[in-house]
Amino acid sequence: MLQVNQIRADFDQACIGLKKRNLENPEDLLRQVLLLDDQRKKIQMDRDNFQAESNNMAREIGQLMRTGKKDEAEKIKEKTASLKSKVKLLEEEYNEVENTLTQLLYTIPNIPHHSVKPGNSAEDNEEVLQHGSLPVLDHKHKLPHWDLIKKYDIVDFELGAKITGAGFPVYKGKGAKLQRGLINFFLEEAEKAGYEEVQPPILINEESGYATGQLPDKEGQMYLAAEDGLYLIPTAEVPITNMYRNELLSAAELPKKNVGYTPCFRREAGSWGAHVRGLNRLHQFDKVEIVQITHPEHSYQTLDTMSLHVQGLLQKLGLPFRVLRLCGGDMGFTAALTYDLEVFSAAQERWLEVSSVSNFETYQSNRLKLRFKNESKKTLLAHTLNGSALALPRIIAALLENNQSEKGIRMPEVLLPYLGFEWIS
Repeated sequence: MLQVNQIRADFDQACIGLKKRNLENPEDLLRQVLLLDDQRKKIQMDRDNFQAESNNMAREIGQLMRTGKKDEAEKIKEKTASLKSKVKLLEEEYNEVENTLTQLLYTIPNIPHHSVKPGNSAEDNEEVLQHGSLPVLDHKHKLPHWDLIKKYDIVDFELGAKITGAGFPVYKGKGAKLQRGLINFFLEEAEKAGYEEVQPPILINEESGYATGQLPDKEGQMYLAAEDGLYLIPTAEVPITNMYRNELLSAAELPKKNVGYTPCFRREAGSWGAHVRGLNRLHQFDKVEIVQITHPEHSYQTLDTMSLHVQGLLQKLGLPFRVLRLCGGDMGFTAALTYDLEVFSAAQERWLEVSSVSNFETYQSNRLKLRFKNESKKTLLAHTLNGSALALPRIIAALLENNQSEKGIRMPEVLLPYLGFEWIS
């Protein structure tokens, strides 16, 4: 969440940034934050003054008792009882205002980076670069992936629906091996880039959800095991970043670089239509996620490095792709700047998002209480970043569609050591 001192120091810039997200009346919202903060400080000052007075009286009582002046000591004790009562009431009032302020801050999204453009939707996103030639398929070999997976019997949606429901596919044979091969390829490439692999839990508690910003913003999109109060993760970002919750690091320990593979779960409420057909949008899917905890001075250089890492994976897979800088209206709640990477789907003749790489600056670390001591021993909030490297379903969709031929579907050369086969036929 936003830092109150950041809002106070750059009020006008904060308002300008939030307007890029099409937030209505950000000035009123931020003034309310500052008003609550002023109220909190006033209560805290009164409480501390009464507590100090009470402590002084306690010391005075001790001195009187030691000199045998019990009657005078008893009179002062009556005053300290009144002060303690006032301190308790002020503590309750402080906690109430503090909670109101925190809940308000939870509703305010991150302030976009100055390079983020205003906009309403994906149509307003800015293309940064495009790589590779778009494949052109002849009419006989231009099947969408949902027809190809049936033809080669590698993914079964009907069986998944029987077991669980729509959006939970069963990968079979070479389809399952392709999933496993891609996961291992992505993990090993991340390891070469200096990321340490972790295998985190796929269930999180409420505190973890709030710490990285999934709660309360995306509560309706998450699966909840209500009896235990645990959520199925929407991305490995959540448990991996929460590994550093309430941590105080040294500058020498930065950056922290982790990669993890997990299944991911999203309710995708309200999703429908041709663009969510087949593997385009699922309730359960596999993803490899990269996460970095960095020094604030280096975080935007790190963002570019992470984007280049994902681009390198797509190049090795032989998939044409483009990079988009998201506009304010299409950017995630917690992000300050996001690059989306999309691959071209030859049979569907459209771009499919396969990765988002984001810098959250201090928005998550403020919730996480993730801090570090800089070279001057000053305690600062770290910057957090993450990216999909990569999400599998649309990668598989593009590989199947772009590489289809009369002989079958040829796998990229880089995957052959991981698969044990060259063709799906």
